[in-house]
Amino acid sequence: MPTDFYVPQSALVIVAHPDDIEFSCAGTLARWARLGARIGYVLCTSGEVGIAEAGMSKARAAEIREVEQRAAAEIVGAQEVVFLREPDGLLQPTIELRKKLVREIRRFRPEVVMCGDPTVVWAGENYINHPDHRAAATAALDAAFPAAGQPLLFAELEQEGIYAHKPRKIYVTGWHQTDLFVNITDTIEIKIAALKAHKSQMKDWDPAPRIKEWAAARARGKEMLYAESFRVVTLESDEDWERTNGRVLADEG
Repeated sequence: MPTDFYVPQSALVIVAHPDDIEFSCAGTLARWARLGARIGYVLCTSGEVGIAEAGMSKARAAEIREVEQRAAAEIVGAQEVVFLREPDGLLQPTIELRKKLVREIRRFRPEVVMCGDPTVVWAGENYINHPDHRAAATAALDAAFPAAGQPLLFAELEQEGIYAHKPRKIYVTGWHQTDLFVNITDTIEIKIAALKAHKSQMKDWDPAPRIKEWAAARARGKEMLYAESFRVVTLESDEDWERTNGRVLADEG
């Protein structure tokens, strides 16, 4: 692995449903957590329509999936999990949702905000990207920039002691147009274990072969066995960030 691996002091991941993180970016988050990063999750919904069993209620499904997500976060090493409890299957990138996400970004004050790619609709021959995924990604990007860093926008949050914060970087997960490949060879088993914590979704399916297949495909030709990929946008230069926040590059050794 490279010895100059970027490790933020903190990262906040914003997604639509429980298990979205585990499918997309848990390997990278586990690497960061092992190297001391503070990791937080924001789930826009609780995935309450995601258990199709006779007699299952939305309330009970939400309870099950929140418990599973907290267990998965603990496996990865995340310190905080927040559920906004927006309606599963009906998520919209409203101004109200943007404000909720701005509040979480300003409160957590992450160096990195991580989210999905709102432009991805066609995600392969047998999958259409879920509309909730696209809605959550749109809302997350709009909250992260420019809203979270504008003190005159949602200024009422200052009454709660929550002040404007501009993240240093945005990491966008996805299949296409990615420019950073993170080596997760040492953490892919953590990623798989976290995914297996979502028992209501995995049921009798073992995700390990498919997860390794996908991660190997991303790593192909890059001198690593398994990878996750991102598009990275740097909102604050290294010089500006380090001047106000201190050095944040960790030597992995």
